Amino acid sequence: MTTPARRVVKYPMTYVVLTVWGVPISRLPLALLRMGTERLALRSVPGLRFAKLLGTGDGRTFTLRDADPRHWGLLTVWESPEHATAFAEGGVHRRWNALASERLEITMSPLTSRGEWARTEPFGSPAPRRIADDVQVASITRARLRPSRAMSFWRSVPPVSAELSTVAGLRLALGIGEAPIGLQGTFSLWESSSALNDFAYHRASHLDVVRRTGPERWYAEELFARFEVHSVTGTFGSFRGTAPEPSRRGEE
Repeated sequence: MTTPARRVVKYPMTYVVLTVWGVPISRLPLALLRMGTERLALRSVPGLRFAKLLGTGDGRTFTLRDADPRHWGLLTVWESPEHATAFAEGGVHRRWNALASERLEITMSPLTSRGEWARTEPFGSPAPRRIADDVQVASITRARLRPSRAMSFWRSVPPVSAELSTVAGLRLALGIGEAPIGLQGTFSLWESSSALNDFAYHRASHLDVVRRTGPERWYAEELFARFEVHSVTGTFGSFRGTAPEPSRRGEE
């Protein structure tokens, strides 16, 4: 019997990995220690362009009430999948894996990115390209709030969060941030581009927030990015990932 040739999938140069670890409450002090010390281990890693250790939350209000002390994340941006794989076999992942009772990993490449994170463009300036509508996509938003405008922003969030939970095609959504207050972000995973577009461009509460962003001057810094998803593996609470599938990228 002839073994079928393995399909080689070629990804763009910018390769993004979001890893989220679930940690038992009994190991929370060790997780907090890791959040403080692993930053040193992220310096001068071959092929690593950008990295952020992240707390997580449910994203309903973007205040301390949302914080999820059981789940901690690491977002990394790489020059190639090979660099990411080598890093995943190293000390940072081994130490977090030893603490964790569950782990979710999502690998992606940027489709669009606008704005800055920590005064840099972590996902570069992707060239426009098409993907099939049945390919999973993800979205990352991140903002540094102006302290004087924070209360106005927090009041605007609940209607959007409530509407998000009703949108068909949403697989996973969580809040992410480098700090409990002032540095706000979201990660969402969608079954298709059309599902994400429906929420982004056709839902009243989200459109209202988009329209108010400029006049309200909520953000001192903001970033919006969309990604083609390559693989979703592991678990996050009741969420279950799927095995990696070949990319089906269309013509540019």
